[in-house]
Amino acid sequence: MAQRFERWTKKKIRLQLQILRGEVAPTICLKNATYLNSVRKKWLQANIWIYEDRIIYVGKEMPLKADTTEIIDCSDQFLVPGYIEHHAHPFQLYNPHTLAEYASVLGTTTLINDNMVWFLNTDKKKALTLIEDLDKLPTSMFWWCRYDAQTELLEEESIFSYSNMKEWLEHPLVVQGGELTAWPKVLNGDDSMLHWMQETKKLSKPIEGHLPGASERTLTQMALLGVSCDHEAMTGEEVLMRLDLGYTTSLRNSSIRPDLSKLFDELLELGLDDFSRLMMTTDGSTPSFYEQGFMEVLISIAIDKGISEVDAYAMATYNVARHYRMDDCIGMIAPGRIAHINILEKKTNPRPISVLAKGMWVKKDGVDCYPAINFPWNDYGIAPLSLDWELTSNDMHFSMPLGVEMVNAVILKPYRISFDVTQDEIAAESDESFFMMIDKNGRWIINTVVKRFAKALSGFACSYSNTGDIIIIGKNKNDMLLAFQELKKQQGGIVLIENGEVIISIKLDLYGLMSTKKMEIIIEEEKQLVNALKKRGYPFEDPIYSLLFFASTHLPYVRVTQRGIFDVKKKTVLFPSIMR
Repeated sequence: MAQRFERWTKKKIRLQLQILRGEVAPTICLKNATYLNSVRKKWLQANIWIYEDRIIYVGKEMPLKADTTEIIDCSDQFLVPGYIEHHAHPFQLYNPHTLAEYASVLGTTTLINDNMVWFLNTDKKKALTLIEDLDKLPTSMFWWCRYDAQTELLEEESIFSYSNMKEWLEHPLVVQGGELTAWPKVLNGDDSMLHWMQETKKLSKPIEGHLPGASERTLTQMALLGVSCDHEAMTGEEVLMRLDLGYTTSLRNSSIRPDLSKLFDELLELGLDDFSRLMMTTDGSTPSFYEQGFMEVLISIAIDKGISEVDAYAMATYNVARHYRMDDCIGMIAPGRIAHINILEKKTNPRPISVLAKGMWVKKDGVDCYPAINFPWNDYGIAPLSLDWELTSNDMHFSMPLGVEMVNAVILKPYRISFDVTQDEIAAESDESFFMMIDKNGRWIINTVVKRFAKALSGFACSYSNTGDIIIIGKNKNDMLLAFQELKKQQGGIVLIENGEVIISIKLDLYGLMSTKKMEIIIEEEKQLVNALKKRGYPFEDPIYSLLFFASTHLPYVRVTQRGIFDVKKKTVLFPSIMR
């Protein structure tokens, strides 16, 4: 069975019991509170006692000893559990710490996070220590364990080794397996991945699927293999199919799939009246998507669509906690739970005026007060990207006959290159650009052409990608080289060069993937980048996800991976990467 993370020692629990006997004062008492009782699905009246990070009592009584207690009168206010984002990808230019701070002051006090970046880049021992230290923040931080890299890696077996998988899966802060993007491999006989899925079930941890467009037959097969939840339904009928097959189903509203309003419209039209197996997610949206808010925005959409307030809040609190078998510690306001509580002015307005995260005020009476913490990333070996190799004009030979064409922001198809790729510059009227992917350690390179990424992009270099390898795009080889040199100088990030001058520069000082800047700054930087790319002809909605997914083999039809240009359906390398 799954280990639990011991938050309170025997000594601390005995002290908590003394509060009930009147021997010790609670740290906070929220009196005259109208709170959402998640089990009874009703708004009830109570006084709520908190000691440090734990709810001690919920009922009619006031504490017998309160000489050091902060007493807050909550008359005419409404209390709900802190919101839970159960499907966070906390590496989309921001990092887990900056995301946690930003989300918490908006009421999302628990994040359940993708572990991909730590798994691919960080020593296992340091990574597991890191997730324990991140959980010392006011925000509760839980994690997934990936079964696959979502791309073709040159050294996949050594990364997804028995030791790595076992220790990640068994860690008490890891609460699910997945998301399972390589499910076709399991269906086609990959017993290694099936073994880890079975180990996950033995640990009583759920498995998150990634099943866009899946048929009833596929969903049934994946249920037999152990998948218990999926967030990829894109229509109301697809949601109902998953519910009918016993899945917990997550409704998505993200920067590339802002589907939530449409899903609720369709579900209500189809007659759904029980929302207890539904959750909601923002699915790792890019920074500017969060400018309007976090999980409270999704709850607001639900309420505006006619979902009852109780059900709307449950889809971001109690339903999530029950799915992960953690309702004994999060997801409800009741004795013994972590003190994650949002204080609202109205039941119908889920944006809180005050937020308690682990019993600490991170927002009070409308004022943000999340503690200033300088997280010591370097202690875990997480540092700026060091590129100790050179890129020269000799690396910029393009002879491959096959390019990649963008169908939309994330889907690529192959196309035949029909112009002379030996020239130093591509004509301005063309929607084609040179495309390079280079190993972050300088060992291999892929040179091809990308169609429909932009029309007037001169030189662009980026270390933000699925694997952290370097992407260079542009029409002018000299500006492409300059973009790389600037990227190397700033030790990772994103650089746009035009006529030999820097137009945009975003420094990502953690592995070249994440910034240490506050979320508000990252939002503005991303908006400037997106505007600059669209001005230069990027035609789709989300260039950040385009960059992230160039190598992602869970999407059709071809991908640019470490092994080379890869045919996703046939599982074959069309053109291999070249050793430098």
